[in-house]
Amino acid sequence: MKSLYLLLILILTNGVFAQLDRSQRPAAAAAQKINIPASQVFTTANGITVILSENHKIPKVSIDLSMGNSPKLEGNKAGLADFAGSLLMSGTQTRSKDQLDREIDFIGANLSAGATSMSLSCLTKHLDKGLELMTDVLYNASFPESEVERIRKQNLSGLQSTKADAGEMAGNATRAVNFPGHPLGEIMTEATLQNIAREDLIQYYKSTFTPQGSYLVVVGDINRAQTEAMVNRYFATWQGGPVYQTELGKGQFDKGNRVIFVKKPGAVQSVVYVTFPIDIRSGHKDQLALTVLNGILGGGGFGTRLMQNLREDKAFTYGCYSSLNITENGSWMSAGGNFKNAVTDSAITEILKEFAGIIEAQVTDEELSLTKNNMAGGFARSLERPQTVARFALNTIKQKLAPDYYQNYLQQLEAITKEDVLRVAQQYFTAKNCHIIVVGNEEILPKLLVFDTDGQIEKLDAFGAPIKEVKTADISADELIEKYVLAVSGTSSKKAALKKLKTVKSYTRISEMSSEQIPFVLTSTDYFWDGGKEASKMEMPGMVLQKSYYDGKAGFTFSMQGGREDLKAEEIAAKQKASGFIPELNYKANGMTYELKGMENINGQDCYVLYTTDGLAENYDYFSAQSLMKLRSTSIRKIGEETMETTTNYSDFKEVSGFKFAHAFSMTVGKMSLNGVVKSIEVNPKLVMTEDF
Repeated sequence: MKSLYLLLILILTNGVFAQLDRSQRPAAAAAQKINIPASQVFTTANGITVILSENHKIPKVSIDLSMGNSPKLEGNKAGLADFAGSLLMSGTQTRSKDQLDREIDFIGANLSAGATSMSLSCLTKHLDKGLELMTDVLYNASFPESEVERIRKQNLSGLQSTKADAGEMAGNATRAVNFPGHPLGEIMTEATLQNIAREDLIQYYKSTFTPQGSYLVVVGDINRAQTEAMVNRYFATWQGGPVYQTELGKGQFDKGNRVIFVKKPGAVQSVVYVTFPIDIRSGHKDQLALTVLNGILGGGGFGTRLMQNLREDKAFTYGCYSSLNITENGSWMSAGGNFKNAVTDSAITEILKEFAGIIEAQVTDEELSLTKNNMAGGFARSLERPQTVARFALNTIKQKLAPDYYQNYLQQLEAITKEDVLRVAQQYFTAKNCHIIVVGNEEILPKLLVFDTDGQIEKLDAFGAPIKEVKTADISADELIEKYVLAVSGTSSKKAALKKLKTVKSYTRISEMSSEQIPFVLTSTDYFWDGGKEASKMEMPGMVLQKSYYDGKAGFTFSMQGGREDLKAEEIAAKQKASGFIPELNYKANGMTYELKGMENINGQDCYVLYTTDGLAENYDYFSAQSLMKLRSTSIRKIGEETMETTTNYSDFKEVSGFKFAHAFSMTVGKMSLNGVVKSIEVNPKLVMTEDF
């Protein structure tokens, strides 16, 4: 009997399986409403909206405080808000920065602050101490002058790094062209940073950090009664003026495509962004459909249209992506990536083609399903973090969402159709009114003209500001070199300068360099001997990091990582072209390729731009038209498919033994920034030429 039952089960099972059609994917189950615990919300008498999300799994509490103000235009002090935000943790009226840092570390807490926010995370048992420190910063930030200048120097180093980072330059241009005359389009520069005084920072802090319209999000091991007591104890006495609110513009919507070019000399690749503003704000009913659209176009991984076309099919790039940026203050769309110079124009053609394609026809069922599944998975994973629930509550209030918006999120996502995606594409996207931003080498400019509707390519600098056309120099390259030699030597004629230079047989220069990125001071020593002989070494306390040596015919380099390497023939040839106490004086005789490119404005000074190439690197030297001193030098060296850019700015020129030398400098190598001070210069010291220096 038992065998008969087994046989019957086997027959029935096979029969059922035989009727299944495995060529059809089973239908997905209907999206369910999510049970998200409701956050508790209350408002204090002084205007703070408190959002509490309890989570008692671990004994920890996180508190995020954000201001409710709109951003303000900062004009010639652009960067003020970020500057002030980076100084909030620099000390209070009762604690120095070091004291504050020690007390935070002692309780194992994390306390941070920004331009419009402050955050604390600590164990529940240390919450009172953590809040004492947090509110001390909130109420008593002191903005010490020494810290103001330290952060100013740190920002200046960062701005120097921007000039070597094509991606940051493209990002600045994107903001500038999409949002002119709008806070989103304002970008800190060296000039605006120098315009910001300590009093400006204090005034910003006092007017921005006010309880009216602020949000206090509390997450973790704390209940409603404890939260109310905590808020009453630490925040009830907080006072401030009314919150600043204003209606901001929507962005720059143009007729026709505009090409915006940012020069990066020597670049072998171009960074391309095709971008435009979108007339939408956070919480808009079309935001979810637009997010799906972006996921299909280029925001969803390797299966997107941009990746499949420009990476997989055309092999133009390792990655081409799109990003949809929807904020409370303005929104925009961008798509692009890094492309070799030879295919920059072709890449732009294909990106515009993908924008046009997604506007003209419906997406496929497979694209829609894959993107929605990815988004649903990401949403589900986000629910594992306690902070997510509180963020949902904050968004619901600030963006005026339906109370059950997030509970019904998966249902809303599942309900989006191909028709919805096409509708929002046609309403918000464009392929004919775009800002086409290209950061790269000027050699690609002629190929970009075809994309500009009026045939006039706009040029911006690294910070999104229009570049004035390069002035034609009123002297020749040789005349510039002669004037520079006279200025350095303090003589009035070439004959007198040459006579004076013949007296220089050697010199040494010792400099100290520091950086926010390294915890110690570097010492650099440079040696020079008559006949183009030279040596240098870089040291940290107790250790030589690198050395170089050249005796006019041969030499070597040494580094901790690579050891000693003899100079190659091409390296020797390059050194021979730029030898001498003042190398420029010997350019013609030594066979250096050089050309006066014109004039550019550097930090408010008109400068002659002298281009040179020694066969290994391209160099741009900037000489003040007023003082004739060299203010900046940029060297661009190709290493395989990449370029290494080094920029040095010179200042504080002083006379030593009748010659003018820079006594301060800042150097940027890639993303590394160093500030240097010359400690000593000695002309004609008694030096013995030896490899052991």
